[in-house]
Amino acid sequence: MIKHDMLRHFVAVAETGSLAAAGARLGRSPSAVSMMVKQLQDSLGAPLFTSDRKSQLSPLGRFVLDQAKSEIAHLEATNRAIAKFAATGGGLIRVAAVPSVAGAVLPAALKAFATDFPDVQIDLRDMDSGAVVRGVQDGAFDLGIATALAGVPNVQRDVLCEDPFGVICAADHPLAKAVTPLEWQQLDGHALITNPLALTLASLTLQDRLKHATVTAHNTLSLLALVQAGIGVTVLPRMVVQMAWKPIVFVRVNDKDAFRQIDLLQPPNTQPSVAVKALTTCLKRALLDINQAAARS
Repeated sequence: MIKHDMLRHFVAVAETGSLAAAGARLGRSPSAVSMMVKQLQDSLGAPLFTSDRKSQLSPLGRFVLDQAKSEIAHLEATNRAIAKFAATGGGLIRVAAVPSVAGAVLPAALKAFATDFPDVQIDLRDMDSGAVVRGVQDGAFDLGIATALAGVPNVQRDVLCEDPFGVICAADHPLAKAVTPLEWQQLDGHALITNPLALTLASLTLQDRLKHATVTAHNTLSLLALVQAGIGVTVLPRMVVQMAWKPIVFVRVNDKDAFRQIDLLQPPNTQPSVAVKALTTCLKRALLDINQAAARS
């Protein structure tokens, strides 16, 4: 029976022209290489070289060399494919994220990730936090990035960052000129646009004012378009500003409780693949870069 090691040793001898050189390439002694080549010749029942010096291949030797090199290349490719599957978990990562993270953080994270994992496919969905959490609990997603309630069951949870809320307005709006954090009372006299995220804040002062909002927008892009058009101002997390395609301004507020927590969620009792771990690292780095840039501004 012809074994892979026989072919590998034979190719080394045929390509280097001597048992000593082949042994140096393979990390084996010349006698060990000679034994493997002899076993291959005995299996074939015919000589592979025209002389004992191993410098000239016989017609059979030339044919076997071509076949052996093809077989070795195929085996190496198979090994790489198996290792890749084991590392990436099949080459597909299913990600669900709230729109602000999907639009502001994931582009930079995925760009960095693709450098080391160019063949891994990403299936990205953007949805509200509740839908993200449910999808991770059901095993529909490998990673979820959202705000999860404390003690949410059936997920592995890792806090990524805190994202402060503030007033978002057009660049030419009077509130954009504020040099100190705003009080919620300073929204009086300005047209307000409310949204589901603003309604989660605990401040009664803010909620009393949002009751008088003239527009309610549920879609993030629509909300940003309304602010950019000067329809009114709204209250959103700072990260959302990264999604704007025209200049808008994030104005800090004097409310220590006005923030949301961004969590990294994974299905329970799972061991993430190498690729999932790498994507998580890229995500954290992109978040850090965004937060540092925001702190400098």
